[in-house]
Amino acid sequence: MATTAAAAATSGTAAAATSATAAATTEKKKPVFVKAESLKPGTHGHNLTVKVVDSKTVKATGGASRGGRSSASLNSRGPARLAECLVGDETGSILFTARNEQVDMMKPGATVILRNAKIDMFKGSMRLAVDKWGRVEVTEPADFDVNQENNLSLVEYELVNVEE
Repeated sequence: MATTAAAAATSGTAAAATSATAAATTEKKKPVFVKAESLKPGTHGHNLTVKVVDSKTVKATGGASRGGRSSASLNSRGPARLAECLVGDETGSILFTARNEQVDMMKPGATVILRNAKIDMFKGSMRLAVDKWGRVEVTEPADFDVNQENNLSLVEYELVNVEE
């Protein structure tokens, strides 16, 4: 019996030491914000402050089935909505694919912070997206004008196989 109590006391001390170590190592890093012109294909983890120039609903589904399963089983939040929004900062612009509740935040003229955004490729061009691991927040209006001349989504990329 004494051995069990001693083992429990030892494991309790070890657990306390482990949680103290975990608390020290889980300090959050300050987010590093990048400009639109620095975005490259296949990259992720971007934090940007952008203005919404235009927002266009692409798809709004009700109860259509997909692959034999109803959309309700795939998305319990209701109908799937998709919008393409032109967003950017003073260095350039890019199309942002807004999904579901993100669509409501992407109103023309709004300034938003995109956290943990990634670059998806669609028909050879870049699209910015924020998945479930990222976040979209509406923030105070920014004092910059969007540079629509440098639209990164208009640059077409081609996948090239390199043989040695």
